Amino acid sequence: MGLGAAFRGTSVDGKLAGTIVAVSRAPKYGFSKPNHASISLIAGLGIEGDVHAGTLVKHRYLIRQDPNMINLRQVHLIPAEVFDEMATLGYDVKAGDLGENVTTRGVDLLNLPLGSRLKLGATAVVEVTGCRSPCLHIDEFQKGLKGAMMSKDAEGRTFFKAGIMGIVLEGGDVKSDDAIEVTLPEQPWQRLPAL
Repeated sequence: MGLGAAFRGTSVDGKLAGTIVAVSRAPKYGFSKPNHASISLIAGLGIEGDVHAGTLVKHRYLIRQDPNMINLRQVHLIPAEVFDEMATLGYDVKAGDLGENVTTRGVDLLNLPLGSRLKLGATAVVEVTGCRSPCLHIDEFQKGLKGAMMSKDAEGRTFFKAGIMGIVLEGGDVKSDDAIEVTLPEQPWQRLPAL
């Protein structure tokens, strides 16, 4: 996979589109997040009631590195297609299990360029800031899963399948079955950095 690859997804009025499968949040640190009927995204902060919401970094490892770092991980999104792939390898992973806030279907999230914008539901907009590096807790969840979520792209670079991260530009309520509309940034595109 790489930036030269075609983006998968249904086109609606010339824009890529997909669907939200599930939404999740948790008020306390933990690996998985429970699904909810809806979540509220707040501009500049993240998801209301989620432990990772805030202007400054909330990821436990990153807080130890620099607690004043800007929070580029306000929202974690992962495509359900990754769960389908993991199932073929013998893993049982469901929406929210990997700590994501939004589980999607129909958009190739992992191949989006930096700065892509995702309109979730009627009003919420998330700007893509990077890809999630799989942590060792993934193997505590299911042994060997971390390795299964890493591969090499055509150029031999490590490619992560643990989802993408973003910041909330515009708030709104989001629920399962809501539409996703993708707006790509102007070219030249930049690869997603690992976050």
